[in-house]
Amino acid sequence: MRHETLAGQPRLPTEVSAMNAASLNVKPAYLNISNVWKAFGEFHALKDISLDIREGEFVCFLGPSGCGKTTLLRAIAGLDLQTRGSIHQGGRDVSTLPPSKRDYGIVFQSYALFPNLTIAKNIAFGLENTKRPRAEIASRVTELLKLVGLPDQGNKYPAQLSGGQQQRIALARAIAISPGLLLLDEPLSALDAKVRTHLRHEIKELQRKLGVTTIMVTHDQEEALSMADRIVVMNHGVIEQIGTPTEIYRHPATLFVADFIGEANKFAANADKGGVSFGAKAFRSAPHQFGPGTPVIAAIRPEDVIPHGPGARSPGAPDIVQQPENLLDVTIGEMEFLGSFWRTRLRGKELGDETLIADFSINAARRLSLAEGGALTVELPEDRLLVFPGRA
Repeated sequence: MRHETLAGQPRLPTEVSAMNAASLNVKPAYLNISNVWKAFGEFHALKDISLDIREGEFVCFLGPSGCGKTTLLRAIAGLDLQTRGSIHQGGRDVSTLPPSKRDYGIVFQSYALFPNLTIAKNIAFGLENTKRPRAEIASRVTELLKLVGLPDQGNKYPAQLSGGQQQRIALARAIAISPGLLLLDEPLSALDAKVRTHLRHEIKELQRKLGVTTIMVTHDQEEALSMADRIVVMNHGVIEQIGTPTEIYRHPATLFVADFIGEANKFAANADKGGVSFGAKAFRSAPHQFGPGTPVIAAIRPEDVIPHGPGARSPGAPDIVQQPENLLDVTIGEMEFLGSFWRTRLRGKELGDETLIADFSINAARRLSLAEGGALTVELPEDRLLVFPGRA
């Protein structure tokens, strides 16, 4: 699978992974996924997936519904074997092993607790299958209940706990046998927003404390950005990009990543030397290697648009006065209040028929007295104006 970088150069997912590993001076891979395919009849849910995950790393598989992220997790768990390719964990080939022979704990979206067993019995279930002494099991259950912040809930049943508490118990059960790998299949999606925000922090802190290698499947961008050491962005059964949250957000390798992670303005443009042109204006942009006149997509995130007050354009200013580049005179259309910022829709002659969406902080809106119908000058910083191949 070829991946277009900002400069239009192909890059493979394995190459991206290797670059990240080299730059961070990291440990060798604990989990190695090599050339994995998964077919359901004529449909390929996974297409030549290769990925290395380091020991103790927290990795998120992120993508829209149907992208293959859960299929990949199930292949790692042995719940749905890959059509071809190999999976190694801790140096051991687990490609064809049944789930019972693999070293992992798993937490499902639905919690999957046994409703007829107490909380303590739910946690102890996997431990009892290892034939450990009762005293040792009881001590471990007590330890885990304290670890997940529910020390006095052992005698209750799942139905007596809230959704967030049940998910903590499911997590305690998954780590009870001290697995080498922890798999989380959209564990927070059934919870309300406040509980989800609180619990994702707790899960990350617990993972750091235990040092267990963890893979989490999610379609929630905010979840992945806040929890992961690295994110694997997937689409249509392939890996679009692998990187840290900062790398994924600030330096998207493809237009899909730029558009899926956060928000992005997209403009059909033509490449110029050192920039692009769209609407009725030429702009300097992030570096690219597209030839002049090549059809491209120019993209910029709403929060990267910089508002300037009156006087930002000074045609008569002396040459020694450095002025901002990529300035646009616009009219403010609709303004939408979103709590910590205003989302605005900007239009202007230099944009042609295009609309530019920009997010301005509450302080900036107050300082510049922004209002619908008002005039404004904005800047599109050249390092944040990204260039991708193709047309929108």
